[in-house]
Amino acid sequence: MNDMTEAESKKLDAEIANLNALSAKLVAETYKLNAEGHQNDERFSAEIAKLVAETAKLNSENRWYPLVVGSGLTLAIVAIVKLFL
Repeated sequence: MNDMTEAESKKLDAEIANLNALSAKLVAETYKLNAEGHQNDERFSAEIAKLVAETAKLNSENRWYPLVVGSGLTLAIVAIVKLFL
């Protein structure tokens, strides 16, 4: 019971073709955005790795800081005592 005319059929076919083209554009844009997101993920991961390495270096330096200050203070005290003795 489909009483569709040929003109209506062509109009629907044109709409379907238009929707397919729009769908293809959306898929392409989605792939592009996903690729950009992946690049950003890699960039952020590299930045995080750099910050982790810097943090480890600072933690290592902070561990030795009291020893260095203590050694310097000890040498200063020894030098002052030697001057007066």
